[in-house]
Amino acid sequence: MTTTEIRNSYLLAAEQAVQLLAIGEVAHCWQKESVLPGMSVGGLAGHLARSLLQVEWFLDGRVVGAEPVPPVHYYARLVGTSTPDSALNVGVRARSEETAAAGPTVVAEQARAALQRLTERLEREPADRRVAILHRPGEEMLLDGYLQTRCVELAVHLDDLALSVGAQNPAPEAALAMAIDVLVAAARERHGDQAVLHALARRERDINDALRVP
Repeated sequence: MTTTEIRNSYLLAAEQAVQLLAIGEVAHCWQKESVLPGMSVGGLAGHLARSLLQVEWFLDGRVVGAEPVPPVHYYARLVGTSTPDSALNVGVRARSEETAAAGPTVVAEQARAALQRLTERLEREPADRRVAILHRPGEEMLLDGYLQTRCVELAVHLDDLALSVGAQNPAPEAALAMAIDVLVAAARERHGDQAVLHALARRERDINDALRVP
């Protein structure tokens, strides 16, 4: 995909997230458990909002010229994705709840303001722009690669949050397609093509749950 296509897909999905975060059902259910066990609706909303907020934070981080991590590898190497008490998931919940602590009105406004700034900023950033992955010190990604990972997060968690509050708010088709491409490629890197083939066409032989990535 081109830089323009990636950035437009991201912004469309981010706009969907901003709209969902602002609806009354999200605020009303803020303290209730979401469809993700162990995570409140507020925590899930905070996690969704971070797919906008973190882009700004990472753009403002200091880059040192490290070899950029591709989006496929970003997901392929994740450990503990399906274990609720893994270090990965504990960290995700902690960061999400930290964002959610500001409350539904503030989180929705923060996301809306971030989208407005990013819509202008992404037009100015060059195709070779790198960002610092602040929660993985020393790591960097190309901006467009990082935006592909944010499309994965937006596509997955728009669905999670909408289901949690009884709303209809699917991710745009372009973001869904990008998310599927990244995740299938990550599954291939992690498990190999034979395992992915089994997951797609021979589920009885899918001993590794090969398509489960994040």
